[in-house]
Amino acid sequence: MLVFEFKAYGKKQQLDAIDEAIRTVQFIRNKALRFWMDNQKVDKYGLNKYSAVLAKEFSFCDDLNSMARQSSSERAWSAISRFYDNCKKKIPGKKGFPQFQKDNRSVEYKTTGWRLATDRKSLTFTDKKGIGKLKLKGTRDLHFYQLRQIKRVRLVKRADGYFVQFCVQVDRSQKIEVTGNAIGLDVGLKEFYTDSKGVAVENPRFLGKGEYRLKKAQRRVSKRVKGSHNRRKARVILGKRHLKISRQRKDFAVKLARCVIQSNDCVAYEDLRIKNMVKNHCLAKSINDASWYMFRTWMEYFGKVFGRITIAVPANGTSQECSSCGTVVKKSLSTRTHACQCGCTLDRDWNAARNILSRGLSTVGHTGTWILDPNACGELTATDVEAILHRQVDSAKQESPRL
Repeated sequence: MLVFEFKAYGKKQQLDAIDEAIRTVQFIRNKALRFWMDNQKVDKYGLNKYSAVLAKEFSFCDDLNSMARQSSSERAWSAISRFYDNCKKKIPGKKGFPQFQKDNRSVEYKTTGWRLATDRKSLTFTDKKGIGKLKLKGTRDLHFYQLRQIKRVRLVKRADGYFVQFCVQVDRSQKIEVTGNAIGLDVGLKEFYTDSKGVAVENPRFLGKGEYRLKKAQRRVSKRVKGSHNRRKARVILGKRHLKISRQRKDFAVKLARCVIQSNDCVAYEDLRIKNMVKNHCLAKSINDASWYMFRTWMEYFGKVFGRITIAVPANGTSQECSSCGTVVKKSLSTRTHACQCGCTLDRDWNAARNILSRGLSTVGHTGTWILDPNACGELTATDVEAILHRQVDSAKQESPRL
């Protein structure tokens, strides 16, 4: 499923109609959640039927397209099913009991309720909300896809305007040449990551660079009178500041993940629990600013697209263990150099990246002859690279040698 986003332009009456549709979606979602709380034996299909009951009871719900009403009830069920899954998995702590929504910002249509123009430059909504025809502006070309491939159309409200998202059902895959390289990545705060070859990528720290303007915008909001027009304008400016930082993080993560996956056939990385790491209030802001999980998500996505192997390795002991002899060398977080009695002296993150690659290769297994040069720190040659990448054997029988 691909998601293409376009900026939407319309008159003030049309934008007000979009806001009304978004408020209706929030109302239906919260009413469906309350219906489940009162009748906890109800299932997904029961919530869909309840959306039709709401349409008969409230006229503004009837103005919304029927499939958009079903999508609203499905949002409530997704929160309920997530709560059930957390309970079944016995996740420690809070299980995420569904909460009532207060700031919904999108409405989703399925296959009805909208009509795309033949030139693919405008979109018309045909329900009774009165949104009408919206002009679309973007870089994507929808002429490559059939109308039957568009399974969802979303209207999203952000600080800098309204956007239309098209969810297109298509399998994305691309074949690229085999490089014969395997790499291990150790993420950090000083450098965004250090690989097993010793190459470090600088941490961009987008929040740290934009924090001055962010705090200034926040102070302006705090000084304005609640409910005033000036406060609303100040909130819009603050929202744009936050939106810019989030877009910078996403752009950096997408481009870097694509580059890493295309340059290597096998990528091993740390399986970090970010939720537990941000409990440290001294490092929580820096960890969230680094966006390691977003980077990992895009690496896994591009790994499927380009047919590469991505391996999540447990991070326990990767910084303490020597990548040369395997001896455990205890060191505090402030110690940035790994020095072992065997004579191996490396940067702490470089040593961890080599251990991550070693564990990743032992997990994958191999069918060819892997020759890992310790001086190259991750350069890989094989008699049959294709067989290595597309066949896996039991790692307990045959493990890759230590770097």
